Order: sequence, then structure tokens, then C-alpha cells
Amino acid sequence: MLVEGYATPEGTDRFRRRFADRLPGHYREAQQLWTASIGLGTYLGDPTQEVDHLYRDAVIRTAEMGTNVFDTAINYRHMRSERAIAQGLAALISSGAVRREEVILATKGGFLAFDGEVSQDPSDYFREKLIESGLVQAEEVVSGCHVMSPRFLANQIDTSRKNLGVETIDIYYLHNPETQLKEVSREEFLRRLKAAFSALEQAVADGKIRMYGTATWNGYRVPADSEESIALQSVLDAAAEVGGKDHHFRAVQLPFNIAMPEALTDNTQPIGGRQVPFLHLARDHGLMVFASASLLQSQLTQGLPEEFRQWIPGLGTDAQRAIQFVRSTPGITCALAGMSRPVHIEENLATASVPPLSLRDYRKIFQAS
Repeated sequence: MLVEGYATPEGTDRFRRRFADRLPGHYREAQQLWTASIGLGTYLGDPTQEVDHLYRDAVIRTAEMGTNVFDTAINYRHMRSERAIAQGLAALISSGAVRREEVILATKGGFLAFDGEVSQDPSDYFREKLIESGLVQAEEVVSGCHVMSPRFLANQIDTSRKNLGVETIDIYYLHNPETQLKEVSREEFLRRLKAAFSALEQAVADGKIRMYGTATWNGYRVPADSEESIALQSVLDAAAEVGGKDHHFRAVQLPFNIAMPEALTDNTQPIGGRQVPFLHLARDHGLMVFASASLLQSQLTQGLPEEFRQWIPGLGTDAQRAIQFVRSTPGITCALAGMSRPVHIEENLATASVPPLSLRDYRKIFQAS
């Protein structure tokens, strides 16, 4: 049986109030929900039972330490990450540690996903499961791995709901839609985007998801003349055309860290005849912004320059400083960090015991550089 409910303003505020005194500045309000400034990512790890158990326990421990944001995707570890979150959440709810309305669950769809493990013949597997079943038309598949047709997304939402064990997913992302631009024209891309948004608006109406958005890697941070670039304003216009002024496109995810600061520093987004940084435009539209790759898949956990360590005081490790940089960035709602091993969970979430940098101190980083 799927767990009923979804994240609510009252529920997330209740969660916040349990930890706020000892975690100063850790929570911020966006789209009427209170989110932790550090969330659990579940991308990395082998598709094994051992890693499943680590992520299940990570969900429990991070919630105990004040995190209520859990991020995954149907293709992460061949659906196993979604299922590990379900196990952790079920344990938390059954123990009374949290209620469903206190936590924010986000997942993604768009990439083809195996079920539990890689098939011995991937081509035959996807042909049987997708093409021969009528779920996907051959021409809808891009780069042999990406689909965002309405029928496919509807199927993926239902599969993710089952994997996560919940009736309603709080945030559902269209996963790396820029992948489509490798093979289709801009005109066709926008047509497909609108069709996808129509399916997502229907999923909201059906109570299967609460809001939707896009999770990108290159789309929003590369120069506007790049093949994979996506203009956020055109995405929002597509959502408004499909869903009206009260559409449910309300969240975005993109990589942001010390080594990849483009969302803040680069003028990649066209608006009103000029170019602005992505975070400026997202802020103007009140979007929730979740930063993926806060630790750049562990590459930023050691060896940061000494001057950077001086700019971010009060923390003992480079991993903490890297997370502090992201969660202190104006316009970032939550810094996502992949965490499965207990030692990393304790280290990374200890960052929340120190207030985020003030705007004045944050600006010193860029002034010095």
C-alpha cells in the first residue's frame, strides 16, 4: 500500500521547528515549504544490496540530523535508489520519527531505466519493454536513452510512485531535457516540451505529483549559443501556455559548486534583450533551486585552495566548506550531496550547525578572486 499525503507548509514547518534552535539558518521557505539547506542525493553507488542498505540507513540518519529533502531519479542505480528511499522513509514513518507531510521527495524521469540490474541484452530489453509494448515510439527515443513523451512520462511517474512507496511525489523533474537537442530541432524540442508539461500538469491534477520542473546538467549553465542551451524563460512560457498562469512548474535542479559556478557568474539566460545569470532569473520567478553536484562527486572534498578555506571559517573539512559555499549562495534553496556512508553523513550534515555565510562575507569570495 502506498503512503498517502505529501509535503505541506504545516508539516515542513513542524519538522523545521524540531531542529531550528541547534541548526541556525538551516531552513528556508520556498513555494510555501520549509526545506533543509542540505539534501540527500542518491546518484552514486553500485546497484547492490549493500549500497541499498547504506542509502536506506542514510535516509533515516539524515532525517534524524535535520534533513527533510531526498532527491533521486528512476534511473539512479536502476531504480534501486528510489526503492532504498522508500525503505528508509517507511522505517521513519512507522517509528513515528517523521510524518509524510514533513519530508520533500523529488525524483526524475526521461532516461531509460533498467529494473534492478542491467539486462544481459539491453537492446532486446528496451525493445520488448518499450517499443513492442507500445509505450514508446521509436522516433521518440533520442541518443538511444532519452524519451519525454507524455505516455512514457505517465508510466514513469506511476513506476516511481510505486518504487518510492508514496501516493504523491512532491517534485517531479523532467531529467536532462537538453539531451533531446542533440537530435531534434529547437522547434521540435519546444513541441515535445509542451507535450511533456501537459502530461505533468495532468499528473498534478490526478494527485500523483505536486509540482514539476527540470533537472539539467548543461542546459541552463552553458552559453546561449551552445547546442544544449535552454532558455529558462522559454521553458516557463511553455509551462504557462500549457498550464495557464497558475502552472505547476516551480522547481529546477542544476549543478552548482565551487568549480561550476556558472549559474551565478555567467550570463547564460536571455531576457528582455539582455543576458543574465540563471540564478537571477530563477529568483525573479520564485523558483525553488536545488544544486546538484555540490561536492562534484567527491572531487571537492579535499585539496581546496588555502585562501578559500580562509573565506569560509568555522568548519573543519573541505567537504563542509564546499557545502557551505553552495548553501550560502543567494538563490539556492538546497545543496544536494550524495551521502551513503555514515562517516560522510556525519561530516557533511555537521555543516548545518554553522550559520550560512552572510551576503557580505559571501561576496568577499568573488571580490578576492
